[in-house]
Amino acid sequence: MDVKIPAMLDPHVHLRGMDWSHKATFASETAAALAGGYWAVFDMPNTPPSTINPTALQRKLDEFGEQAVCDWGVYYGASMSENWRIYDAVADQTCGLKIYNNQTTGVLLIEDQAVRAQHYAAWPSHKIIAVHAEGETVRDILALVRQHGKRTHFCHISTAEEIRYLTDAKEEGLPVTLGVCPHHLYLTEDDVATLGPLGMMKPELKSKADQAALWAALEAGIVDIVESDHAPHTLEEKFSGKPTYGVPGLETTLPLLALAVHEGRLNTAHMIDLIAENPRRIWGLNAPPETYTIVDMDARYTITRDNLHTKCGWSPFEGMEVYGRVKSVVIRGQQVFDGEKVLAQPGSGHNLYG
Repeated sequence: MDVKIPAMLDPHVHLRGMDWSHKATFASETAAALAGGYWAVFDMPNTPPSTINPTALQRKLDEFGEQAVCDWGVYYGASMSENWRIYDAVADQTCGLKIYNNQTTGVLLIEDQAVRAQHYAAWPSHKIIAVHAEGETVRDILALVRQHGKRTHFCHISTAEEIRYLTDAKEEGLPVTLGVCPHHLYLTEDDVATLGPLGMMKPELKSKADQAALWAALEAGIVDIVESDHAPHTLEEKFSGKPTYGVPGLETTLPLLALAVHEGRLNTAHMIDLIAENPRRIWGLNAPPETYTIVDMDARYTITRDNLHTKCGWSPFEGMEVYGRVKSVVIRGQQVFDGEKVLAQPGSGHNLYG
């Protein structure tokens, strides 16, 4: 059965490029986005040079503009360098602000609640804030949401504890949304022994009880978005003495959700909400005219490396049998993916905040 999905949007990707072009490029990973069915993606700020000043922002915008084959937006990054002082000058060029509160490196990690408060106070209210917050830190961020009233999206929630905090926050009426990732829905810490470095990401894979809590929250409508947290690394880096954290996911999110439909965990309308309707609503975007994906929900196949477009060329889901083959992606009336090949030209993607 073919299903038409309007304007799929993934608001949480790390496409690399710039100083990390050896891992992947804006050209290769926006091609992967099209192959995964997506109209648009929003790129996180922690690829060097980190998007924490106007110079770095402009470099990223320029390289995206030259290479992207799908539509796109970029986040600005909060830092310890008091870069909140220029938020008014840069905010409207971005899809939102990203604050890293746990387990990252360099000037993007903000563990001081007073510094976090400065960023919350300074960021314009009409733009969303996305946060990496785990465990008790979720409660710290909710305190800032309560104080400042600013819309906040909690990325890659992965535990039952975090789900409890955010369920209570929603019942309280706080302006929060949350996303979960396919790797936390379909893999657990038990899979690390088999996957090795290919099962390493932040947040880490969790227990089966945590996984069950995510599914329950998703089925109950507490989860707003399924986001890929697409983060490619080379196999050489993954199997080095210091394995890198992160996994690709743009091309496997839709098939895994189609699998969930076949398993009876979701219905098709709910799947579309999670990957299209809700992300556009939360970021205040309308679907462009004649922009949609056609997916054969009954097509059954095995994920293999040879059918991936991402430059890194691997997946933690390799060998898994899934449903949902993308047959066509159309953006503004132009077919950009025909089920096998990307047809769009580099630079044809639109900056949604340009």
